[in-house]
Amino acid sequence: MHAHVHGTSTSKLLRIALLLTLAYIVVTIVAGLKAHSLALLSEAGHNVSDFLALLLSWVAVYLAARPPSSTKTYGYHRAGVLAAFVNAVTLVIVAIYIFIEAAHRLMNPVSVQAPTMMIVAAAGVIMNGAIALMLRGSSHDVNVRSAFIHMLGDTLSTASVIIGGWAILWTGRNWIDPALSFAIAAMILWSSFGIIRETLNILLEGTPKGVSLERLAQAMKEVDGVRDVHDLHVWSIGSEMHALSCHIAIADIPPSESEIILHEVKERLAEGFHIHHTTIQFEHEKCDIAHGCVMPVSMEEAHHHEH
Repeated sequence: MHAHVHGTSTSKLLRIALLLTLAYIVVTIVAGLKAHSLALLSEAGHNVSDFLALLLSWVAVYLAARPPSSTKTYGYHRAGVLAAFVNAVTLVIVAIYIFIEAAHRLMNPVSVQAPTMMIVAAAGVIMNGAIALMLRGSSHDVNVRSAFIHMLGDTLSTASVIIGGWAILWTGRNWIDPALSFAIAAMILWSSFGIIRETLNILLEGTPKGVSLERLAQAMKEVDGVRDVHDLHVWSIGSEMHALSCHIAIADIPPSESEIILHEVKERLAEGFHIHHTTIQFEHEKCDIAHGCVMPVSMEEAHHHEH
């Protein structure tokens, strides 16, 4: 129920953010063309990518709320991760385009209407700042966080447009406009690479950020009855959902006793590492490693290998 309510409130916030962003894009494009400001047009391009980011995030939140099925046994949690990855890649493309346009504008300066720049940018700071604050509470999800970072970056870059407009107004140096565009593009790239790195790690089923396999194994070995932990794998199903599988060596004891060990291991994983989805296999025979996978073998076979 909590997850459903969380998803519903996040979906509503994203819809509001979509409408506000679309309205601002129209205003920014019109004002940018009127003022001959590449910085404003860069902002419009950035906001178009943010609109797509918010749209993908909204779709991902909708899909993630769908229950698992026989063909999607983990549900659609990866939809948000994939959306965040696509968002970040599109932002990199936008940043490259802005770099090219800014370089062209530096070689061919254009007179800029600074007052229009400042008025539109001030409206953008208010709108982007409000959206960023709305999304901040849900920014622990990588999907929503990618949208949050976009909006936060927009707030800062739009504020720089106001400063640039003031500088142009007082100095008459129009090269400040494309210089601002370079700074905005650099900010876009910086925010995008972090999201790309994190989402690729999830999609490639890498060890989740901040999780140490050594600490995990040690925590499980500290449980009474655990002799060894091997074939340990940890990955992320979604940005907030981690999974673990491993083999645990225990003594040859009745199932009722091994159940106590299993319960204690799961408790440690949940409380210490926030890992709730686990697949744990108990073994009481000596193990051998074959082709990268730990396989249990009988003591007789083990003795044969030793010879």
